[in-house]
Amino acid sequence: MAERNDWWTCPTESEDGRLIMVSGRRDVDVFRRNPRFTIRVDITWRYSTAPDATMPDEATAEMMGDVTDALNDELTKDPVAVMTGIYTGAGERNWVFYTLSTNIFTKKLNAALSDMPLLPLEISAENDPDWLEYDEMRELSEIRADD
Repeated sequence: MAERNDWWTCPTESEDGRLIMVSGRRDVDVFRRNPRFTIRVDITWRYSTAPDATMPDEATAEMMGDVTDALNDELTKDPVAVMTGIYTGAGERNWVFYTLSTNIFTKKLNAALSDMPLLPLEISAENDPDWLEYDEMRELSEIRADD
């Protein structure tokens, strides 16, 4: 049995060859077995990079870490969604969640980020009852202990 908050991180490449760090969560089975967790929500933060860079600057990376922690803390208290992946590189950070309700997720998102300044976040949602995005991320990037 995977421990709570069991993640892997792996370098990959964007379509144009730039570095993207993928972090994926292993311990999602309890959410995945629940037939109500069918909506995937993607939150994107686009950031500027120098021409030869792909990762956010230190201050932006720190704020992104604070956002990640705030979202995880809020969803640990009331698990109406689960963060399954984080992609960072090529000028953007993407957080991927599966949830049972976009309305409830929005309330939790606003509660988690209420003490932060206005952030440049783009949010999209779509039905993904088979968790196809998660399966693809895991297949392409997961690093297992036996690898």
